[in-house]
Amino acid sequence: MAEQVTAPLAGNIWMVNVAVGDAVQEDDELVIIEALKMENPVFAPCSGTVREVRVKKGDQVDEDQVLVVIE
Repeated sequence: MAEQVTAPLAGNIWMVNVAVGDAVQEDDELVIIEALKMENPVFAPCSGTVREVRVKKGDQVDEDQVLVVIE
């Protein structure tokens, strides 16, 4: 079953550390969101393979927006 990784807060995508097909482990840093001049890392909630990356550097995201899908 796919796990959708969502943004914990609204902000700008500062960095995307994964690509489709990458293997990730639980707690790997997937994305960094810049909000209020602070970098906020988003970590993998589970191990698996990245199936989708729905954002790119510079995108603005809303809270709870899906960033990455892990299967």
